[in-house]
Amino acid sequence: MRALVVAGSVLSCAGTAHQIVNRRLLRRPPDDPPPVTASVSILVPARDEAHRIAPTIGCLLAQRGLSDVEILVLDDGSTDGTADVVRAAAGSAVTVLTGAEPPPGWLGKPHACAQLAAAARGEILVYVDADVVLAPHAVAAAVAVLRSARLDLLSPWPRQITSGPAARLVQPLLAWSWLTTLPLRIAERSRRPSMAAANGQFLIVDADALARAGGWASVAGAVLDDISLARAVRSAGGRTGLADGSRLASCRMYATGRELRDGYRKSLWAAFGSPVGAVAVGAALAVVYVLPAAAAVTGSRIGALGYSAAVVGRVLAAPWCGRWFDAVAHPVSVLALLGLMVSSWAGRLRGTLRWKGRPV
Repeated sequence: MRALVVAGSVLSCAGTAHQIVNRRLLRRPPDDPPPVTASVSILVPARDEAHRIAPTIGCLLAQRGLSDVEILVLDDGSTDGTADVVRAAAGSAVTVLTGAEPPPGWLGKPHACAQLAAAARGEILVYVDADVVLAPHAVAAAVAVLRSARLDLLSPWPRQITSGPAARLVQPLLAWSWLTTLPLRIAERSRRPSMAAANGQFLIVDADALARAGGWASVAGAVLDDISLARAVRSAGGRTGLADGSRLASCRMYATGRELRDGYRKSLWAAFGSPVGAVAVGAALAVVYVLPAAAAVTGSRIGALGYSAAVVGRVLAAPWCGRWFDAVAHPVSVLALLGLMVSSWAGRLRGTLRWKGRPV
């Protein structure tokens, strides 16, 4: 047991050291980006988003530095009047498309995104979820990074707005995970699909690169469609990357603990490839981030060191989510994630997972 505590603590320290390096290397969009001369299509897939889409539409209309831009919203079978809210907020400045039901083999989000891509005329496609609010310079700044870094797909990671204990525990793990584990600049240069990371909340992709990758049809049945799309772009010879989107975009994914539970249950089973992969990752998380904290309670100095390193790592991820003092609960966050992983796989094996009224 002591050997496991030592190993976990050493890895915890190594992860936080790597995160410090990543923060220095993370691409940061300019506050005053140059004007965008390429044509841009801003694309919003929306299903039952009437209660929160108006701020999204407002911020899209306020984007500056774009000389040739269109805004398309696809109403994906909403039953709550989403399209009416969009039209009331934007009038004719936004084109509202009526989506078709996904055919066999397609999940709802990839199918909605595919329909938007088919209707778009822009050289650059900017996907924005209906729960995201952008700063006025966000799109121009993201395009500046895409072009200057010679990327084909860019994911500027938004700041996650949390409310309630469940969200404050779990949501910060999104940014923390890739900051801790993914060597950002090596990943940018690598063509290995396994080194791709992305967040579909705010995603910029070159239209030609998307076509070369097979479009959204290449990820038709993918639950984690954003990561799968980044992998498809890489497999087609493109380059993908991450950027600091904390000053460009904010997102409130879930309003309640139940929404958070359902959202994570629908997709966590797909995050690690197989039940064996999920068990391996879960065991590693427990050894590195739970066991040292438990040992620290019994007076272990090496456990206290590992726990402290984990807390520092969570504090470093605070710009993308949460309050820095929530970091002290990092072992509890990891345990909550492990519980969601078990629940997700149980739902997957039973065939009971659903999202917004559709089976997953």
